[in-house]
Amino acid sequence: MEIDIREATSEDAATIAAFNQGIARETEGKELDETTILAGVSRLLADPSRGRYWLAEVDGRVVGQTMVTYEWSDWRNGNVWWIQSVYVASDYRRQGVFSALYRAVEALAEEDADACGIRLYVEKQNDAAQATYRKLGMQGDTYLVMESMF
Repeated sequence: MEIDIREATSEDAATIAAFNQGIARETEGKELDETTILAGVSRLLADPSRGRYWLAEVDGRVVGQTMVTYEWSDWRNGNVWWIQSVYVASDYRRQGVFSALYRAVEALAEEDADACGIRLYVEKQNDAAQATYRKLGMQGDTYLVMESMF
């Protein structure tokens, strides 16, 4: 199976929004408001300083996605690339789709003089995802993400 990776465009907003709804449903049992999620995706796609999406395609069909946002690290004098909004269509899971997305993003980050690393967060109970991330060379025992969402 050949997996093609490309950067998303504004024409991909509806697909990305639908995938994001799938993420929320599967990982947190939440239903996201369609109007809000589509507006959020569209806003990011219109302003790459907020982040970027990459899509995985097989035979012209979008089967996976990831988003990267940036966090300035004064300790490292560079941007940490945060991987977010990871989604692979259920019939393409465990076939290397996310690995292809990750390797493409990793290569881009390594080429960017301002990038100093890649991070992501993962649900504590999501053992399959954690195993995938470890297989890609990521480590995860340093930080605990805490939040106050409003």
